[in-house]
Amino acid sequence: MNIPNILTLLRIFFVPVLVGALVQEEMKLHLGTITVENEWLALAVFLAAAVTDLLDGYLARRWGQVTTIGTLLDPIADKLLISAALIALVQVGAVAGWMVILVVGREFAVSGLRAIAAAEGYTIHASDLGKTKMVSQVAAVALLLLAMHYPRLAALAYWSMWVVVFFSVASAINYFRKFWRKIDDRVKLRRRRELLLVERRRRATAVRQSQPGIN
Repeated sequence: MNIPNILTLLRIFFVPVLVGALVQEEMKLHLGTITVENEWLALAVFLAAAVTDLLDGYLARRWGQVTTIGTLLDPIADKLLISAALIALVQVGAVAGWMVILVVGREFAVSGLRAIAAAEGYTIHASDLGKTKMVSQVAAVALLLLAMHYPRLAALAYWSMWVVVFFSVASAINYFRKFWRKIDDRVKLRRRRELLLVERRRRATAVRQSQPGIN
């Protein structure tokens, strides 16, 4: 257990806090004479979680503390954070449900592809589109939270979700293309090996038949 992994676990811990702050409209935080309403609390929690996403990867690489558990938990924590935030925003009516279904469905599909690829012995690395998608998701969720308090930002938040949908679909297509190419190459290689094996057996049989004294 090191600091990058602790930050990843902290991001997972933030998920129920974020959902609670969003769906419990009467939730308020009193800091002396200052009252923090639920949407501001949710925004603070979400941005803090997003910062841990930047820090854990940076620190793990800088300090040479890249671990198996960190590699496994980091994408799970990211997906939990974004999915929980978007689903909670659907419940409070801040975003269209079909957009969230598309984004969350994409996360499940890509996770499935990576799992299948890992079982076959190769890794599908995160692409630039995938990283851009994550940045657009953080920006969109932040704008949606701000729009709950500042309605004039609603149009900007709405179009930011369209950007998220675009990058989600584009990155999903890119992952499917990589996956299919890997699978196609693997199938072709396996077929080539099978044909070579059949050809060797055919030649061995022909040699034995041409020399009757050899069993």
